[in-house]
Amino acid sequence: MNWRDWLRKHSSDWMKKYNPLLSTLLFAVAAGTYLDLYFVGKGLYAFPLRPWPDIFSVNIAFTLAGLPLGTALFLAASGRSKPAVQAVLIFLAGLFMAVLEKQAEVWGFFVHSPAWKHIYSFFGYSIYLATVTAFYNWQLQTQRKKS
Repeated sequence: MNWRDWLRKHSSDWMKKYNPLLSTLLFAVAAGTYLDLYFVGKGLYAFPLRPWPDIFSVNIAFTLAGLPLGTALFLAASGRSKPAVQAVLIFLAGLFMAVLEKQAEVWGFFVHSPAWKHIYSFFGYSIYLATVTAFYNWQLQTQRKKS
């Protein structure tokens, strides 16, 4: 076997193994970015400190680095757990994100409109994580059917 055949075989194995995670992270980044664009456009919150503020109205560093990293860590913690454990982890992560978001305001990374209630963040992140988890589980099922 020459090195090209070896590389083809092993890159294919790698892609099969990590495809559910990679596709879920792409989905999570797209959904998170569009949600941020929607809420910033509605004036419900803003990102005063963000990279390239003349180009992006959202914090692109969060959507391209923080969100996929946080999602990957969450999926690593909950990915193959039972649904009841996943539900508890989603609840706790939603609570944690609401608290972290409030702290980000203190640090100047985030500004909410007076109409915003932080309970919205809890429910929003919980629904977001439930959706991402469902997408990941669906990707895993699809991969198992192909194998």
